[in-house]
Amino acid sequence: SHRSPKSIIMTVNAGAISSEHWVQNSLIGGGRVIGEGCHFIDLMRHLIGYKILSFSATKIGNVPGIDVRDDKVVITLSFQDGSFGTIHYLANGGSVFPKERIEVFCDNAVLQMDNYRVLKGYGWSGFKKMKLFRQDKGQKACAKAFIQSIIKGKKSPISFEEVMETSRVSIEVANSLRN
Repeated sequence: SHRSPKSIIMTVNAGAISSEHWVQNSLIGGGRVIGEGCHFIDLMRHLIGYKILSFSATKIGNVPGIDVRDDKVVITLSFQDGSFGTIHYLANGGSVFPKERIEVFCDNAVLQMDNYRVLKGYGWSGFKKMKLFRQDKGQKACAKAFIQSIIKGKKSPISFEEVMETSRVSIEVANSLRN
């Protein structure tokens, strides 16, 4: 368990979606940052474990008067403990590259995960590599933990405050890209 500030790079090779697709409509689907990018903001918040203090965001073609979709964006988050992370959410990559890659840099060590299947450790004592037969994004474990918290009358595994924080930041990021 490393307590010093972390640097995280998330690369999401999201793939293109037609401009007619409902998720691309900011009034119906909210755009890709709200529709999918929000999950990576939430994941980064969870991995860091501290509140988000600020963000910056930019997109390809982010110049006044040009309406470009929010499917090629870079979001940088700064956290209360001094950590920071970037989310590269990109619809202009190719399918030969991993769809989702997460890299965590901390204490002269790096963890690199591809597609929630392969995890490699560089500089981690006693850990080099773990490979799963199937991709596991944790949805089943999350749903099970939530249901168990209700059944047993315990606190939610993710606090209401944290859910609201990441939702607010996701909306603010999306809105900043529309200006």
